[in-house]
Amino acid sequence: MPSRREFMLSAPGTVLTAVWTRRLPAEVPQPITVYKSKTCGCCAAWVDHLRSHGFSPVVHDRDPMDPVKDQLKVPGAVRSCHTAVAGAYLVEGHVPAGDIRRLLKERSKVMGLAVPGMPPGTPGMAQSEAEVGGFSVLAFQPDGSTSTFATY
Repeated sequence: MPSRREFMLSAPGTVLTAVWTRRLPAEVPQPITVYKSKTCGCCAAWVDHLRSHGFSPVVHDRDPMDPVKDQLKVPGAVRSCHTAVAGAYLVEGHVPAGDIRRLLKERSKVMGLAVPGMPPGTPGMAQSEAEVGGFSVLAFQPDGSTSTFATY
């Protein structure tokens, strides 16, 4: 049984109760800039995937996309339908949000991450999170060399 002091300190409206029960602010959304085609439904679905996983995307609709990719120096072998910039990294294609977070946290010495092409089973291409799988995320360098970052 709590002492009178413990009971009074935990009573509704006391300063300590307010501190103990106060909710901490949610994690600050991670900014990411996305360049995509205005008419691409899978690109819009990938942006929704980012939002639902704590990112705050700023979206720029561009047609055609090749000039954007050329300006950002995305190697040809890893290109996909949309390109994003997260921190100092490029993100090409349907890369899962968790892999982008991992990249930002680990500060890997790569140019970016890519899921080349538009494989089914990737975020934005799959009909549900349960259908995600059957692809690899590649880490890439400016010269176009790649290594496997994650496999699903």
